[in-house]
Amino acid sequence: MPGPLVSIVTPSLNQGRFIRQTIESVLAQDYPHIEYVVIDGGSTDETASVARDYASRARFVCEPDRGQSHAINKGFKMARGSILFWLNSDDVILPGAVRHAVNGFGENPRAGAVYGEGYLMDESGRITRRFPYTEPFNLWKLVYLSDYILQQTAYFRREAIEQVGYLREDLHFAMDWDLLIRIGMKFPLHYIPEYMGVLREYEAAKTFSGGGARAAEIARLLRGHTGLRLPPGAITYGLDTYLRRWRNGIAESIPRALASPSCMAVSLVCGGIIARTVERAQGWYGDGWAAKRVRYMVSPGVGRVLVLAGSIPPSRLRNQRLTIVEGRRLLGSRQFSGGDFHWRVPLPDGGMLALEIRASRSVVPALHGRSSTDRRRLSYLLRSAGVEYRG
Repeated sequence: MPGPLVSIVTPSLNQGRFIRQTIESVLAQDYPHIEYVVIDGGSTDETASVARDYASRARFVCEPDRGQSHAINKGFKMARGSILFWLNSDDVILPGAVRHAVNGFGENPRAGAVYGEGYLMDESGRITRRFPYTEPFNLWKLVYLSDYILQQTAYFRREAIEQVGYLREDLHFAMDWDLLIRIGMKFPLHYIPEYMGVLREYEAAKTFSGGGARAAEIARLLRGHTGLRLPPGAITYGLDTYLRRWRNGIAESIPRALASPSCMAVSLVCGGIIARTVERAQGWYGDGWAAKRVRYMVSPGVGRVLVLAGSIPPSRLRNQRLTIVEGRRLLGSRQFSGGDFHWRVPLPDGGMLALEIRASRSVVPALHGRSSTDRRRLSYLLRSAGVEYRG
């Protein structure tokens, strides 16, 4: 049987110098069932002439629109595919990306979206590094803290988008993050450990030139989803944005001899606040250690099983009891004497769950070892957390 039709939409406005590489990355895919639509907002550069070179393999629509989100929505609604994806006109997808996405939906039929690994490239198209934030699906982190999913790797099931709604057209910087959150609150997202897309970094790119407007939009978006006045993600993205402004202001307003140490001091203070916010927000640290309380969210479903894998270090943390609650409801409790553990906890059927994993014991390394400066209150090593579906 033929595979599902994948519809790819490229919104464009005056990106003629990049769009040929974008189009060719789509048309070079080895998956045979692709529909490709370029939605142009009325470019005055060479975009139209480039697009004409591919007229037999891509549909080109040129008419005014109300911005990038409106252009993408327009393309999605005219497309026929059951899997939807958009690729900005200065980015590219990697060979095999569409096939990986289709296979990902086949592996996880419940998924509302799939995503993978990606790279960053410079203005000339030279790959510079791996996109450093990608990780397996963690709904709590996505909602409260970080957009760790590279949009150039995220493919959506049409059914999921139709249930949660299309892109919000009042958003200009974080519309992909918002859509991923809304889908994640209804469907699981499936991580694919394959390199699938590349984001182009350069000064004029919207992501890097958004400044305060981007930070304000992110804060407004996260407040709406979390109900918090100051969500952790608003702190980290806001400080990161204004740090750049402060450093530029210092460099321009004081003598060069004083500017360098002043910029370094501001960077250290802001960097420290960002690092502490990221580490402490969920209670699950980047090095795998868990605090006494870890927050975790689970997408709706039937037959859900929470799977935790980790280890209880010896000595002061032996006979650790882990308890999982949802509000005041006890979902599971178990004592671990020490060593590795693999714990499967059945979850009730229904809607999204906001869980808390509580530990009975903790230790502050700095208080029990002369060589340690680690003042975190740690309870156990949590190597992975995920949800499986029975049946």
